[in-house]
Amino acid sequence: MHTISPRSEPLTFMNLPLCTDLDRLQADFAILGIPYGMPYNIPELDNDQSDAPTAIRQESARLSLGWEHWDFDLDGLFLAGGKLRAADCGDVPGDPHHPQEHYRLAEVAVREILAHQAIPIVLGGDHGISIPVIRALDGQAPLTLVQVDAHIDWRDEVTGVREGYSSPIRRAAEMSHVEGIFQIGIRAQGSARAEEVQAALAHEAKIITAYEVHERGMDAILDYIPQGGRYYLTIDADGLDPSVMPAVAGPAAGGLLFHQVRRLIHGLAAKGRLLGMDFVEITPSRDLNGISAITAGQLILNFMGVARRTPA
Repeated sequence: MHTISPRSEPLTFMNLPLCTDLDRLQADFAILGIPYGMPYNIPELDNDQSDAPTAIRQESARLSLGWEHWDFDLDGLFLAGGKLRAADCGDVPGDPHHPQEHYRLAEVAVREILAHQAIPIVLGGDHGISIPVIRALDGQAPLTLVQVDAHIDWRDEVTGVREGYSSPIRRAAEMSHVEGIFQIGIRAQGSARAEEVQAALAHEAKIITAYEVHERGMDAILDYIPQGGRYYLTIDADGLDPSVMPAVAGPAAGGLLFHQVRRLIHGLAAKGRLLGMDFVEITPSRDLNGISAITAGQLILNFMGVARRTPA
């Protein structure tokens, strides 16, 4: 099934092999770019966040000199226990006239990745792209959604659009296969009004501020999350503090630090099964020395490293 845009000059995450024909995918991990969300207005048809998948791939070359090198984040060799089976599947193409079409293609691509027993690792794009990805995970029920974000993303609609970047968690809450929602790193003011907070609490979403993480530690936060679950992780770049993730549209002081998000990833792997992840909302034009893209890449490597050592 050809749903992916091929490149004339392949640029892949960590120089992984490129596989744009998902019928031929043979991998444990599949990197997938979804650059385009559901815009609220004309200028958002092609915003800077659509360049983030390429930026993360470009900076990934600075993450490692080779898979055989010692990884202190994993306390060992990344390849311990066997050969790495991973591929970069390129980007889902966008359609400026019909955003619903690239959401449909994104869902089809993720379903195809899952059908080949691979774990999807998605590079956004704005946070709206999580909606088709989570929708494609309906065969993985019950799913626990773990979100790292400064904002709760519970708007029902904005300018009549119901699947934009302010709504992914509300849309996920409406999916029957999503059993629990944990929102970590919340702080400051975003698009949420009292009605969105009330809707999240009525759904029994667990809202955990960044300050609670700082005061209690990530291990205490992990205790909230049920043992033995099936976890999908969505990371909005602004969930991290601007000191480690400057390339965001709406920076807010007091965010999570790299080591806290790393601990969350390792803790989830120890508790249950990692189904996949996405990293969204990086704005490359605001980055400093590529540090945001590098930080995203390093967290992705942590995810891959612990997921491949966790029994299915």
